[in-house]
This record gives sequence, C-alpha cells and structure tokens, in this order.
Amino acid sequence: MATVLYITAHPHDHQTSYSMAVGKEFIDAYREANKGDEVIHLDLYSMNLPQLDADVFSGWGKLRGGSAFNELSSEEQAKVGRLNELVDQFVAADKYVFVSPMWNFSFPPVLKAYIDSVCIAGKTFKYTETGPVGLLTDKKAVHIQASGGVYSEGPAASFESGHSYLQKVAMFTGIPSLEGIFVEGMAAAPDQAESIKAKAIVKAKEVAARF
Repeated sequence: MATVLYITAHPHDHQTSYSMAVGKEFIDAYREANKGDEVIHLDLYSMNLPQLDADVFSGWGKLRGGSAFNELSSEEQAKVGRLNELVDQFVAADKYVFVSPMWNFSFPPVLKAYIDSVCIAGKTFKYTETGPVGLLTDKKAVHIQASGGVYSEGPAASFESGHSYLQKVAMFTGIPSLEGIFVEGMAAAPDQAESIKAKAIVKAKEVAARF
C-alpha cells in the first residue's frame, strides 16, 4: 500500500478553482485505480505552517549546540516540533500531488512555507563533500497548475516560476521527476475555458492511471 500526499494550495474549492477542479478529478481517478492506497489531503490554507522565523532559527541553533528539545522556549518547541511533524510525514509518504494556481508567475505563499518545512538537511537531503544529495530517490510527484495565460510553453514561458521552482525542489531532494499538468489560457480565451479544463481533466485521469 502506498501513501499519497494530496497537497492543495488554493483558498477555493473545486467548484470555483480550475486547479482544484482538475486536482479533484486526478485524485478521484487515482483512488479508483489504487483502492488500497492511503490518500492524505493537506489543505495548506487550513494547516498550521510555521514560518522560518527567529524562533525557528534560534531553536534549531540550540539543538545543534547540544540543548535538549525540552530546553527550548515554548514558542521554539511549538514551531520546531511542528516542522518536524511536517517533514517526517513528507518523508514517510510515497507519492506527492501538488495543486496550485499561478499567482504573479509563481504559486501562493503557503506552498513556499510548506516547501520550507520539508527541505530539511538530514531528512530530505544531506550535505556531502561534493555537495548536497537528495534522499527521496524512490518517490513520485506530479504538479497540477492553473493559470489565466499560457506559460508552460511559448513566448511567456520564461515568466513561469511555479512549476519550474517545484522541479528544482524535486531535483534537490532526489525525487526522480515532477510531471506537470497545466490548465492554462482561460483568461486569455474565456470562451474556451470549459474546453481547456475538460482537456486538462482528460490528461489528469491519464496521468493518475499510471501514477
């Protein structure tokens, strides 16, 4: 049995969000094809996601200096402990499905906060004499991204910083590949919005069947 983290970074649901609509179709198709697998939905907008702030850095510094966890301040314990929970859950999973809109060429800040919580040395990567090495070499990942314009290809592709950033994170942590499913161009061609979504749903179901 595999464990899948279904990680959504949108304040709206599948009824009003293109990315969430395609994401729902993907995960429903995946569940149908893999009835024994566990799917855990992480709604980043409703989760406790500590920022990497002064409490976190001071807590990490104390632990590296030999302090016990119970010697940290209450704020440091709460934030560092929560970050440990998030990265341990990420490492324990087998597959990741990221769902996000493109906002200002990237993804919502909550997704960056989540990525910060799981890019932890010794957990998802390690430092070596020849540089960092990713530790998640047996994982799979897919990213569903919606955008009003077309950014996965063509003249605007150089502006895209959401999927490309997640590709770098996947490479850094050792995940072999990050497949992209793009729902794009709805604002540029509003009369084709439903057709664009329908085509993305077909692609999502195809990917889910082999994911």
